[in-house]
Amino acid sequence: MEKLTVAILFGGRSGEHEVSLQSARSVMEQINREKYDVFPIGITQDGLWLVGDNTWEALYNKNTENLLPAFMIAEPGNHMVYTRQETSQGVLITPYKKIDVVFPVLHGSFGEDGTLQGLFEMNEIAYVGAGVLGSSVGMDKALFKQVMRANNIPVINDVVVSRKEIETNLEDIIQRVENLGSYPFFTKPVNMGSSVGISKCRNRNELIAGIQDAARYDRRVMIEIGLEHPMEVEISVLGNEFPMVSVPGEIVPGDEFYTYEDKYINGVSLLNIPAELPDGMTEKIQQTALQAYTAIDCAGLARVDFMLDQNDERLYLNEINTIPGFTNISMYAKLWEATGITYRELITKLIELALDRQQERTRSLHQYQGKQL
Repeated sequence: MEKLTVAILFGGRSGEHEVSLQSARSVMEQINREKYDVFPIGITQDGLWLVGDNTWEALYNKNTENLLPAFMIAEPGNHMVYTRQETSQGVLITPYKKIDVVFPVLHGSFGEDGTLQGLFEMNEIAYVGAGVLGSSVGMDKALFKQVMRANNIPVINDVVVSRKEIETNLEDIIQRVENLGSYPFFTKPVNMGSSVGISKCRNRNELIAGIQDAARYDRRVMIEIGLEHPMEVEISVLGNEFPMVSVPGEIVPGDEFYTYEDKYINGVSLLNIPAELPDGMTEKIQQTALQAYTAIDCAGLARVDFMLDQNDERLYLNEINTIPGFTNISMYAKLWEATGITYRELITKLIELALDRQQERTRSLHQYQGKQL
């Protein structure tokens, strides 16, 4: 059989650019080359798509002079990637590579939030992961919580404010937050992942600093009550209409909480797989993860994160990550490995799910044809 061409998109404009590079390298090293022709597309922190020889290395070393700017045209059925070159006679547009499936490994804004998925939908091309709706709702922590509340899934109480409110009414915001409960509080950008911009605030001064820091990364900031004795539990989901779940795992942070440095730099956090949980809690976490996954019309993959209050064993859904960290040592992959699916098999399954979902999309009519009796 002819190989399918899989375009792996990585890098991107978010604060998780470096994390994306790590994920993409693992995918490119482990993908089944006998089945798939791999086509790397790097995206700079300025949002420029680049292709050429040694694309990953060029982005990693920030030496992209020999790469070509690339793009796709938002045209149904046009699966071609084009390059753009400046010449003495004007701009030269050249067809470069036709692709069959897109495997976006872009964490955070402009990759995990539905914007990129909209382009793929316009092109009618198969792509790994959730669609526009699932991606955007999953990325927006505030909206996601509202959907969870509507589905009677417990989430931690919070206050959401805009950057402009912070700049004009900070004292009022502090009062609203302190009315929620006692310190500590956690401040976080509404649209960001990998713990970027998250702070634990033990007093009013730290709360002000945390709010201002989070506002650097997004125009909206969420402030949550901090649990006294939390246990951080994560679980992986895989599938489209009939998803399945992995065993749960526990994060034991090396820092005060699971920070960006703890995840990607210090390397001192521990992963307990499977997590040691109270009786019946594993099943509750698995069912809640599936309920959340289905509620936002997720597809392909997601990692669902929970907080378990060890004082009273109350479970709270923290967030869902529709493009979680995807190295072979990331929690998403390790949970599936413990459940019986290897990293290499996982990549193949995700590509097959992408093709299946695109086939399902093509069954939908886009023009009214009258009722069938």
